[in-house]
Amino acid sequence: MQELMPLSNATLDKLTIERPLYDRSKLEPGIVHIGVGNFHRAHQAWYLHRLMQMGKARDWAIIGAGVRPYDAAMREKLMAQDCLTTLIELDPKSVGAEVIGSMIDYLPIEEGNETLIQKMADPEIRIVSMTVTESGYYVDPVTKGFDAAHPDIQHDATNPLTPRTLFGAIVEALRLRRDAGHPPFTGLSCDNLQSNGDVLRQTVMSLAKLSDPELADWIATHATFPNSMVDCIAPATGPNELALAKKFGIEDAAVVTHEAYRQWVIEDKFCAGRPDWNDVGAVFSDDVHAFETMKIRILNAGHQVLANVGEVLGLQTISECMSHPLISLFFGKVQRTEIAPTVSPVSGVSPEEYVGLVERRFSNPRIVDTNRRVAFDGSARHTGFVLPILRDQLSTDGPVSGLALVEALWARMCAGKREDGSVIEPNDPIWEELNATARAARSNPAAWLEQSRIYGDLKDAKPFSEAFSRWLSVIWQDGCEAALTAYIDEI
Repeated sequence: MQELMPLSNATLDKLTIERPLYDRSKLEPGIVHIGVGNFHRAHQAWYLHRLMQMGKARDWAIIGAGVRPYDAAMREKLMAQDCLTTLIELDPKSVGAEVIGSMIDYLPIEEGNETLIQKMADPEIRIVSMTVTESGYYVDPVTKGFDAAHPDIQHDATNPLTPRTLFGAIVEALRLRRDAGHPPFTGLSCDNLQSNGDVLRQTVMSLAKLSDPELADWIATHATFPNSMVDCIAPATGPNELALAKKFGIEDAAVVTHEAYRQWVIEDKFCAGRPDWNDVGAVFSDDVHAFETMKIRILNAGHQVLANVGEVLGLQTISECMSHPLISLFFGKVQRTEIAPTVSPVSGVSPEEYVGLVERRFSNPRIVDTNRRVAFDGSARHTGFVLPILRDQLSTDGPVSGLALVEALWARMCAGKREDGSVIEPNDPIWEELNATARAARSNPAAWLEQSRIYGDLKDAKPFSEAFSRWLSVIWQDGCEAALTAYIDEI
């Protein structure tokens, strides 16, 4: 049996796979990244690592950070292996691995976020980036405005020196920089949000105004928040993924698996400089919105088309959904007739071609991306990914039957039991509310659409509400597969 090599700086030279060629002891920090999950390490950290392999960006190393107690577990794992990560690429035809070293430290997780604030206030930090999930920006899901009434925001507005949120920490760090005569850093969101930089700017600026309007003006004048579009499927790490690292002779407690595809499109608006990510495949563009619309609507909304029905039918992964004859036909039809018509071509790629690309990516059986992970936080993902498409279709009198079925399948999933009777465990920050409403909607489908924080006035749009009620009734009476069949057969 192959001897396992614990991952660390001391063992790098003993590895037989690709590893950092640069002297990590000479790297200097330039980025603080908040929310060090699998996606960040498979995506942004990888792009920076590739630059470092070319002898570039040695003064842009990443310092990891988090603001929630659960971030402490990731910090412990990464610090024990010198912040190194094994990335395992899962192509349908092959498996490859490399170790990346672009992260050099991970700040302690602490109440009040003092260490994080001090590090972001250091002028050597020129970018603060983040992956904190779509629901983490304190945005009202219906109005899309800042949620100033949230208890965390109220706390940070009245206790700016000891904030709970990352945005409160950002505001305080920017205040320290201003008071010390230092320029601000760039705030870079890497979350799947339409206009994510604009959303980040709204949250930071709105919070700053609550405690220090003059600081808000300074931020508005001097700081930048570029929009970006990010794409790479990086499933959660479990026993199977940990075992994959061992096949390469490595003991890695935080291994990341990912598909053989990445895309990063960024507005070139960096107030304090940036790495040359374009040298390793990232694209700087003034038209990020077109790229993100295609990706968010076809891929991210597409995930919701699959994951909810997959959960109800007891399927484990996205690739299993794509191999299910009815679900794959459902996916293809709703994509081509209701989602793709709301998307414009980008850089010579048509919406139809992008749908085909996503179908191939989702069908990769090596990517064990669970329906549970993809369905998590549906209250944010449906409002952010699916419902804007629905509104566009309604505005042009386009078909919405498939999108109504997507929402009915989500309501069915939130009832908390699969068709085989097994329990679907809570999987949303507002699960109790969703579960109670979903159970009430079994006999009164309109109850689901009465959730105004999610659907707003969509309950009054008859083409949608009537189709939703019809589909939810079919699902409860005859089952998901009967509903899928009926939709597929619709002319």
